[in-house]
Amino acid sequence: EESIGDNIKIMLRVGGLRLLQCGSVPAVVGTMRTIAARSSRIRLSNFRSFSHSDFETKRKVPVPEDSAAIKELIAEQIQEHKVMVYMKGTPSMPQCGFSQQVVRILHATGVEFASVNVLEDDGIRQGIKDFSQWPTIPQLYINGEFVGGCDIVTQAFQSGELEETLIKAGAIEPIPGVNKTSS
Repeated sequence: EESIGDNIKIMLRVGGLRLLQCGSVPAVVGTMRTIAARSSRIRLSNFRSFSHSDFETKRKVPVPEDSAAIKELIAEQIQEHKVMVYMKGTPSMPQCGFSQQVVRILHATGVEFASVNVLEDDGIRQGIKDFSQWPTIPQLYINGEFVGGCDIVTQAFQSGELEETLIKAGAIEPIPGVNKTSS
């Protein structure tokens, strides 16, 4: 690493390839994170020391390192919120079509829900799959119970089962004359 005014120059070896990156700190760090994310030999955490704290992900709750603690954190999150979705991206900016579909369905029901962006931490991303023993994301939980991924949530929404589950959980109020469970 060599500093050149406000710019930096970094030499990096990936496999047999030698890469030289020059530019502003955010640009170089962004490039290095992209390389790290695509390389099985480099961990993203190795590059955090190059970044200014202004560019780090801000988390409300620090994510633990070991899998048992991650599962415990997930269990707490699920119990803390009546409706919780683990997704790629955020409700206002989903990063995959399946996550976007689940968010649209939840918005259509009018339910308030909490979410966790699994792209922010590989430990959470793998931890939620281990926790539910379900291989895909997004994952929806209602009252601490795993409902399913995008296909199951979509089917449950289309059949009216999702709305019934949300009403039974106390997450939404029945609308008289509209909901199957209302009289």
